[in-house]
Amino acid sequence: MRVVIIEDEPLIARKLASLLTECDASIGVEASLESIEASVKWLEDHPLPDLLFVDIQLSDGLCFEIFKRVDVRCPVIFTTAYDEYMLQAFKVNSIDYLLKPVSKEDLSQSLRKYRQLKESYAEGAARKELGALLETLTQTAPRYKSRFVVKAGQGWITIFEKDIAYFMSDRKLTFLVTREGKRHVMDESLDDLESQLHPHEFFRVNRQCIANAGSIAAVHAFFNGKLKLLLKPQTEEEVLVSRKRAPAFKKWLDQ
Repeated sequence: MRVVIIEDEPLIARKLASLLTECDASIGVEASLESIEASVKWLEDHPLPDLLFVDIQLSDGLCFEIFKRVDVRCPVIFTTAYDEYMLQAFKVNSIDYLLKPVSKEDLSQSLRKYRQLKESYAEGAARKELGALLETLTQTAPRYKSRFVVKAGQGWITIFEKDIAYFMSDRKLTFLVTREGKRHVMDESLDDLESQLHPHEFFRVNRQCIANAGSIAAVHAFFNGKLKLLLKPQTEEEVLVSRKRAPAFKKWLDQ
C-alpha cells in the first residue's frame, strides 16, 4: 500500500510512519510533506497514493486548501488535535478522523476500515461494470419481430414467425404467405421487413422474396451458377438465387 503523510511536525510524521509499518509491513510511505505548497506540488507531479494521512492544521494554513487546488480522488484519513473540523473533513474523500496523539489501536482500526471500503468498492465497481456491459449488450443487440399483425376481412389477426413461409413482392405489393398458403397484404416493403426478421430463420433470396428456412422444399442447380428453389407452398413464379448470392445462401441453409 502506497501512503503519503502530510504533517508539519517531523517528529509526529516519523511516529505515524513507524506505527503504519507496525500495523502493516506492506505499507510504504512514499512522501512526508510539511506544508500546503509542498503537498500541492507533490500531488501535481506524482500519481496519487492509495491513502493519504493529512494533518488539518499545517504551518501555512488549513489543509483543505490542498483539496481546492488539486483534484484528490484517493481516500483520506485526517489527523488533528481538535475535532472542530470533523464535518468539513468528511466532505473531502475522508474515511476516518483520528485525534492526536494517534494510537496504534485507532490506526489499525482505520486501516481495517480502509480495506473493507476498498473491497466493497471493488465488488460494487465490478457489479456496475457487469451491469453496464449487460445494458450495452441489451441496447446493441438487434430485436427481431416474432409476430405480425395483418388485416383479415374487417379486422386484424396475428401471425407468428413460425407460421410464415415467405414474404413475396408482386406487382408493387408485398404479401405474407403462411405455411397453409394464405396470402396477406403487408404495408412494409421487403427492404423494411428484411431488417425486422431474424437472419437465422429468414433469407433474402432475391429482390422479390424473403424465405423462411422451413419453407424451402428443394434446391436445384440452375443456369450460370444460379440456384432454383422449390418453396412450399409453391409459388407461381420461379424463385431464383443469383450466382453472387448463392454462396451466402448455401452457408445460411447449412447452419
